[in-house]
Amino acid sequence: MAHYDFKQIEAKWQKVWADQNCFRTEEASGGKKYYVLEMFPYPSGRIHMGHVRNYSIGDVVARYKRMRGFSVFHPMGWDAFGLPAENAAIKHGTHPAKWTYENIAHMRAQLKSLGYSYDWEREIATCHPGYYRFEQEFFLRFLEKGLVYRKKAPVNWCPDCHTVLANEQVEEGLCWRCDAVVQQKELSQWFLRITDYAEELLADLDKLAGGWPERVLTMQRNWIGKSVGAEITFSIKEMDETVTVFTTRPDTLFGATFMSLAPEHPLVEKLIAGTGQEGTVREFVERVSRMDRIVRTAEDLEKEGVFTGRYCLHPFTGREMPIYVANFVLMGYGTGAVMAVPAHDERDGEFAAKYNLPVRTVIVPGDGQTVEGVFTRPGVMTDSGKFDGMDSEAAKKAIVDELAARGVGKPTVNYRLRDWNISRQRYWGAPIPVVYCDQCGIVPVSREDLPVELPLDVQVNPDGRSPLPDCAAFVDTVCPACGKPARRETDTMDTFVESSWYFARYTAARNEDAPFSPETGGWLPVDQYIGGIEHAILHLLYSRFFTKALRDEGYLNHDEPFQNLLTQGMVLLHGSKMSKSKGNVVDPDEMIARFGADTVRLFCLFAAPPEKDLEWNDKGIEGASRFLNRLWRLVDELEGVLSPVSPCVAAPGALSAAEAELRRREHDAVRRAERDIENKFQFNTAIAAMMELVNALYTLKDELRTSPYGPLLLSSAVSSLLAILSPIAPHICEELWARLGHAGGLTGQLWPVYDPEALKTAEVTIAIQVNGKLRGQISVAAGAGEEEVRSLALKDPNVTRHIEGKNIVKVIVIPEKLVNVVVR
Repeated sequence: MAHYDFKQIEAKWQKVWADQNCFRTEEASGGKKYYVLEMFPYPSGRIHMGHVRNYSIGDVVARYKRMRGFSVFHPMGWDAFGLPAENAAIKHGTHPAKWTYENIAHMRAQLKSLGYSYDWEREIATCHPGYYRFEQEFFLRFLEKGLVYRKKAPVNWCPDCHTVLANEQVEEGLCWRCDAVVQQKELSQWFLRITDYAEELLADLDKLAGGWPERVLTMQRNWIGKSVGAEITFSIKEMDETVTVFTTRPDTLFGATFMSLAPEHPLVEKLIAGTGQEGTVREFVERVSRMDRIVRTAEDLEKEGVFTGRYCLHPFTGREMPIYVANFVLMGYGTGAVMAVPAHDERDGEFAAKYNLPVRTVIVPGDGQTVEGVFTRPGVMTDSGKFDGMDSEAAKKAIVDELAARGVGKPTVNYRLRDWNISRQRYWGAPIPVVYCDQCGIVPVSREDLPVELPLDVQVNPDGRSPLPDCAAFVDTVCPACGKPARRETDTMDTFVESSWYFARYTAARNEDAPFSPETGGWLPVDQYIGGIEHAILHLLYSRFFTKALRDEGYLNHDEPFQNLLTQGMVLLHGSKMSKSKGNVVDPDEMIARFGADTVRLFCLFAAPPEKDLEWNDKGIEGASRFLNRLWRLVDELEGVLSPVSPCVAAPGALSAAEAELRRREHDAVRRAERDIENKFQFNTAIAAMMELVNALYTLKDELRTSPYGPLLLSSAVSSLLAILSPIAPHICEELWARLGHAGGLTGQLWPVYDPEALKTAEVTIAIQVNGKLRGQISVAAGAGEEEVRSLALKDPNVTRHIEGKNIVKVIVIPEKLVNVVVR
């Protein structure tokens, strides 16, 4: 086949791999297992170039690790529930199930057309009852333990999607899916008590250092948001009520002059009753409740508030402090109440200035300097009773100890993290397995009755409202406890629940009796996880929580789901993320049809390091195509010269200069490719080494055709090249490997072993500098001694001209690289 017919070649080898089940998972042998996983896709209908890049990275890792002797587990599945599929189905006037499964079939075919080495026997779809039945089982176990609970609470409501959103799903006040302005609404919802694991989630981030990007670790630390401080209780004047605040600055307690409450604080209505402030406060609360939560915490927010008509009492001095409702205080942070210290907090200072409230300075600089404005640094205590003169840092503990002794305070650790709201008022999701009985209340479904299947014979509503509450066949049931009529829960679970444990289900994808199998659990945890940085909080944090919770329930025996994480960059066109709305989408199917899967894979891996954004350009993919065609022609031109020689064949005897040079280039390419793939998956530089080997083969092939060992060394170099390129461009490499006459396929070939001795050159070129400026170069035998190199350098005519008549201060010799003559 003189012409590189990629369509025929790729179809051929994809069929061979499928027929021979080449990528079926074998059990890990001798503990040398490797579980590589890319984040699974939503079945949106078509893969995009971001998918191609992500999955190409994962496939290279999987194929490379197989060649390094690992038993590799590389599965694929579908994140098939949730709003994207449901909204798309509504838009296209079809049922979400039909839409989803048709899309899965199309996207599966697309992935197979790229030659990815997935074990398709492990394929899962989260919308299948065989998957979510175990998710319902986890829910019931968590419910028994108290890790799942239901409560009425202010929630984030998307009016366009007609569902509640978790805090993490609100981005700058907008729905993360449709960009609608999120509203605050009070509903009874189901929550997962992720805060029970806040300290472990935070502490275990240290275990992931080195394996996870520091940026992701920092984002998770900030989201968990640990604060060490104190809870302080203030009594309310003329009421049998108290208000508790959390503060990280108990040293400023004597500077507190008023109290700020969140508008959502449950005490607000009690406080305003009978004060004459009812109307004013309620109007303010209603107005603030419509504000975006992010806006309310922004530094440039105009601070506003209203007086409740009530006062609290300072726990040490008994001083009366007015209680305000303020727009910058949120119920979701701390206790929803803040002791305001305007002399030592910027926000409190702004508020006090606006409403003419008193300011008391209780910490001053230790160096005696005067302070203008708000002083927020540590210093020396003043106007703070018996704590005067103390270092403010030391005073924190002393003040908290005194509060604790009086029964009005205690040291406390607070977290920004809030429990995970998993209730969704949408149809396309896993049913929550509880019923409501007028006699028994909330009753869990019996495990024997799982799964509670989502009915597929319903008509979805055009506006997105769930049809489940109107589906009598689903809602009407009997109570598992008393047998009387009951109603099923019609909320479904947040789709992030499904993606929080799918990576473990792959190990037992066909086990109908248990979510995980003891005999396959040895694959866990995932050795290398690959996906976008946008999942740093949502998916990755939830997955870590689920792993720990399932561990505590006896399902798993490890602490973290992913030992190593690679967050690949985006694929851009003209500097922007590809999107249909911008009209800058590159269709993978079109690229595969024009250039072939190997070319698309090669370009995605060569154009940029995996963690950086990749700028798509036609010249780049055309260049990748030229390289593969050049490789094809090389083997074609050497027909009759090449034979099925093993990669990195041993030197057969004394080699000519050209033979030694090709052998050195071959072994160096293997060395560099191995180093760069092992070292943070720098595929672009590994590919560069392979391209240089192709160049060397073209330069030396004619001379080596007829030399004594030339054909052998040409055959070895081409075999090595095909082996190390095969994880990146597997189809063409398999075809050329077979064309050389090798008996077995490359899928069973081990990575070549380079010989360090082969890397040594007969001669090396050394640059010569005089006072740091390049003045010449010399060729010396590899390994030449320092004195020999020094002597030759000083005899170089161009060097002698520049040092004539000057004193040589010293001669610096860097072996096999550089000589620098320092003269005066």
